[in-house]
Amino acid sequence: MALRDWAIIVILGIGWGMSFMFNAVLLRELDPLWISTGRVGLGALGCWIFLLARGRRWRIPMSRALALAGFGALSYAIPFSFYAIGQQHIASGVAGIVNASTPALAVVVTHFWPGGERASWRKSLGVGAGLAGIVILSLPILQSGEPSAIWAVLVTLGAPLCYAFSVNVARQFRDMEAVVLVAWALSGATVFILPLAIWSEGLPGALSAQAWGALAIIGFALTSAAFIAMYWVLPRVGPTNITLPTLIAPTSALTLGVLVLGEPLALSHLMGLAAILFGLLLIDGRLFRRRPLPA
Repeated sequence: MALRDWAIIVILGIGWGMSFMFNAVLLRELDPLWISTGRVGLGALGCWIFLLARGRRWRIPMSRALALAGFGALSYAIPFSFYAIGQQHIASGVAGIVNASTPALAVVVTHFWPGGERASWRKSLGVGAGLAGIVILSLPILQSGEPSAIWAVLVTLGAPLCYAFSVNVARQFRDMEAVVLVAWALSGATVFILPLAIWSEGLPGALSAQAWGALAIIGFALTSAAFIAMYWVLPRVGPTNITLPTLIAPTSALTLGVLVLGEPLALSHLMGLAAILFGLLLIDGRLFRRRPLPA
């Protein structure tokens, strides 16, 4: 893989880890559903600007637009909301580590999905390691007996579960150009979450310049630009390498949470992170493949 492609992969992982820090900043002034609304709305706007500027064909049948709206709700609006709701009671680093369970949950869902890939023993061990990491991470919270924190971990875990289902649903859209797919899906996500935010949380108040900046970064940079970059590099790096940001994002989220937000760093965080990352390596499999001996 070329150095430029490695740089994009690393930047994506660091950037997606940063999103949890920006969630924590936005929660000081915005309710969770409005954070999700702002992120998918600005993300959709960024994608449409890109499509129109490049003169890409974007029109699709109404039936497909409705299907993509449902896909966008599952892939973006709902998980982004889960993260923001959970981060009201748990640290951004913890949320980032929970997010790293996505590949493990995807293995489980795909195993039972019609026509999905059956899990090998190695991947099953990876799932077990990932789930063990979640348990290790949650032990101090369970021991504290705080219902809000326990509930927050479970809500946050709903986000990677949504991703696990969405990667299988996405197969029906394989014939679409990726940026067009994301633009329509984010637009559908916005239409889905906006009325819920108004109904549940009312209209938001005036935001500070810091909040607007965080919202712009999380919407334009970490959603629209990040997904455009991901799909741009995907044909060159392949579907296996494109999962590498999941190894980087939780470390980024934990580090930024400690250094920037002053969140506490516990031994359970490091142990849970290590278990989840080991599970990801097992699922990825490249370190455990037998290489042919030189002739």
